[in-house]
Amino acid sequence: MNLSSKYPTVKLLGVDVFALRMNEVIGIADQCIAGREKLLVGIVNVAKIVNIQKDTVLRAGLNKADLVLADGMPLVWLSRMLGDPLPERIAGIDLMYRLLERASEKNYSVYFLGAKPEVVEKVVEVVKKTYPGLRIAGYRDGYFSQPEEYNVIENINKSSADILFVAISSPKKEIFLEKWRSHINVPICHGVGGSFDVLAGVTKRAPLWMQKFGLEWLYRLIQEPRRMWKRYLVTNVIFIKLSLEAILRAGLNKLFRKSVNVTVPDAKDQN
Repeated sequence: MNLSSKYPTVKLLGVDVFALRMNEVIGIADQCIAGREKLLVGIVNVAKIVNIQKDTVLRAGLNKADLVLADGMPLVWLSRMLGDPLPERIAGIDLMYRLLERASEKNYSVYFLGAKPEVVEKVVEVVKKTYPGLRIAGYRDGYFSQPEEYNVIENINKSSADILFVAISSPKKEIFLEKWRSHINVPICHGVGGSFDVLAGVTKRAPLWMQKFGLEWLYRLIQEPRRMWKRYLVTNVIFIKLSLEAILRAGLNKLFRKSVNVTVPDAKDQN
């Protein structure tokens, strides 16, 4: 589905991010479900922006998405400093919750793929209680081998789901969705990473104030300091460096355009 001709995008460190609000995204999803059109949602955050600079597989998978959205206030801030502001941050998990609400309102059917068996089972249990209008098309955990992928896709297609949530970590989910997207007969495909763990109550999300100030990474670091400190230290430093370079280039380009557009007075006018 070609949305770039209908909706504005912002170039952020090599990625075309759609400048949309949440309500607009939900409206697009409604249209796709009504017309059985395919929409692959891509989510980009600070870590992914940094990783795609060298990870060509991840970049290719992200480029296959029909709709790329910015998950993270640092990306919104960067867009503002580059003079092409995004209207708001759209986190992957927030989009998942909004789609669940919409599914309950519209009686959409949803397939849940990913996480550990006990986690995805808990997700289905929670969803049934919280979103009673939603229909469970099917579910299965994310622990399957490459030879099993075809059967997984067949089961998804047989479910006639309107929405597919894929709770697999990056870049595995991007690779999986890029490989099988043309075979998946589901209008909305959304890779949600570790969101099933939050929905199931296995892990907690950062408080709202930390989300607004772009500090979700710090909350996760506090939860898992030994495993996450090096990753966030390296990722954040590289992102700051890339951002400063982009801001400097944008400033120089602006100065250059101004200098080119300066009107030189005619010699007769000076006499």
